Amino acid sequence: MRLLRILVLVLAAYACDDRSYREIGGAIDVLIKKNNDLPGPAIERLRKIGRRAVPQIETAMHTASPRGKVNLVFALAAIGEPESASILQHFAVYDGNPEVRTACEKVLAQWAAGNGRLAPPAKQAIARMVEKRRLGQAE
Repeated sequence: MRLLRILVLVLAAYACDDRSYREIGGAIDVLIKKNNDLPGPAIERLRKIGRRAVPQIETAMHTASPRGKVNLVFALAAIGEPESASILQHFAVYDGNPEVRTACEKVLAQWAAGNGRLAPPAKQAIARMVEKRRLGQAE
């Protein structure tokens, strides 16, 4: 029984140690809310956190204002994770705001023009985007 208590305490302490969820949320709040804070430092915080921030950014993209979405697109670009290509493709096709669609397209085009690990998923996302538009499935 004592071993079980120790194990529970250790696991609880470990679970409480990860504050990244709050840190990510705080940076996202700066990017999506209208205030005087510049987006640069928040984007840099998310870049340093890296891949762990992508799911929260994707979730925030669905409810953010157009300006907030563009800031989140810049954050995804700074993080530079291949799985973000599908997020950018989705918003490049379906978002109602042309500024958001253009920001997504630009990031995908930059990634596709490179030779690194971002190029293949970006090229695939662009091909899907073009196809969905051709089929009239886009905004």
